[in-house]
Amino acid sequence: MLTAVGVEGVVVRAEEEFLLQVAAADAGYAARHLLQYEAENRPPPPAPPPPRVYGYAWVGCAAYVVVLLGVAFVLSNGLVRLDAFDLGELDAGRVQAGQWWRAWTALTLHLDGPHLAANLTAGVWFGYLAARQMGSGTAWLLIVTGAAAANLLEGLLGPAEHRAVGASTAVFSALGAMSAYSWRERFALPQRWARRWGPLVAGVILLGWTGSAGEGTDVVAHLAGFAMGALLGATAALPRPKQWLDHVPQWLTGAAALASLAIAWGCALAS
Repeated sequence: MLTAVGVEGVVVRAEEEFLLQVAAADAGYAARHLLQYEAENRPPPPAPPPPRVYGYAWVGCAAYVVVLLGVAFVLSNGLVRLDAFDLGELDAGRVQAGQWWRAWTALTLHLDGPHLAANLTAGVWFGYLAARQMGSGTAWLLIVTGAAAANLLEGLLGPAEHRAVGASTAVFSALGAMSAYSWRERFALPQRWARRWGPLVAGVILLGWTGSAGEGTDVVAHLAGFAMGALLGATAALPRPKQWLDHVPQWLTGAAALASLAIAWGCALAS
């Protein structure tokens, strides 16, 4: 290598090692090239282990479909109070008056068939990917909690006349959770910054692409859902919370997500 850059040298044997000798005038120049050569030919770090993939990711998605279709069927057929839709929508004025449960119940209500179909499709897709990363129960607990927290913030901080319904906040909570979870998991891996931040950047791009289009889109709710989902997803990927969640059965965290919706609807129908 030194010959290629015009430095003449000779290797001599010492007592227990070999020495490379060059002219004193070339010593600094040769040392710089040797260090550069070593840096350029350093072996790449070992490939990171493949991420853990959970089975039964479809279970949470099936529960999501059953809940949304079940609520739509019950309300459209008048099987509960006729004013149940009014009782469950996100009404900022009533949330500010103490009706916190609307943050959960509003997630299960939809204005019409296309509205419901769009949220079913997107929710199943993002929910499935999140469940493969975190487990079906854990993923849906984070999704529902993040979406409800986003609704609650919007209800408490928004104008009193603001009203909203739909599971789109949960859709973007799922996107935020899985993006931030992947991003935080890569922190300890020997990767370039672009690969480490890639999942979060991709999530933000998807948020901008799918969360701001269409007339009547509640952009604030989508942003809040993504942010709250990302916060919960990043927290769940931290070593200690992740270790704790690994010891909690997936059926239990999934049941907690369903229970939060059931409790909220119980409060709404009892009010």
